[in-house]
Amino acid sequence: MTDIPLKCTCGAFRAVVHRAGDGLGNHCVCYCADCQNFARYLGRHDEILNPNGGTEIYQVPPGRIEILQGREHLRCVHLTDKPTLRWYLDCCKSPLGNTLNSIKVPFIGLIHTAIDSSEIAGGLDGLIGPVRAHVNGKGAVGDTSGLRLYDSAPLSLYVRFAWMVFRARLTGEYRNSPLFDRETGKPIVKPIRHQQ
Repeated sequence: MTDIPLKCTCGAFRAVVHRAGDGLGNHCVCYCADCQNFARYLGRHDEILNPNGGTEIYQVPPGRIEILQGREHLRCVHLTDKPTLRWYLDCCKSPLGNTLNSIKVPFIGLIHTAIDSSEIAGGLDGLIGPVRAHVNGKGAVGDTSGLRLYDSAPLSLYVRFAWMVFRARLTGEYRNSPLFDRETGKPIVKPIRHQQ
């Protein structure tokens, strides 16, 4: 198993994902309009989005994240009426990842720029394995002829996601999310409402 370092661009925030190499994570690229809007909201779309408008994401149980410094910089935003929270660091507008607005669905889709793979042989793929799927392909732009795009996601990704969530609930690990209050189950910071 592998510990994965996380950081913001300016270095004020640092965290680590413990035990990330046990096959629970989903490495995918999402092309949905919400992910694209989040990148634009932060003013970092050139860094976050690939040429086809995709955001590379690694889904893991948030209970495995330990914040080492910079917790005070955490913010989250609602960009739509959907229950998705988009987490970022206000010190430098660096993205962290996406969760639902409830501690009871324990996952975070970490955005690739938050993962510090600079010291790892093979880069991001060497750290978390290859991309398993390109999802929400209807939002892709440009020449996508070399990509196998899914309208939503393949069954294999759903199965891995469901197992990850079920296991975190079964073991009680979901209560350890540093992004939600353990007692109330609410986000540790009040979500900002920003309609696109």
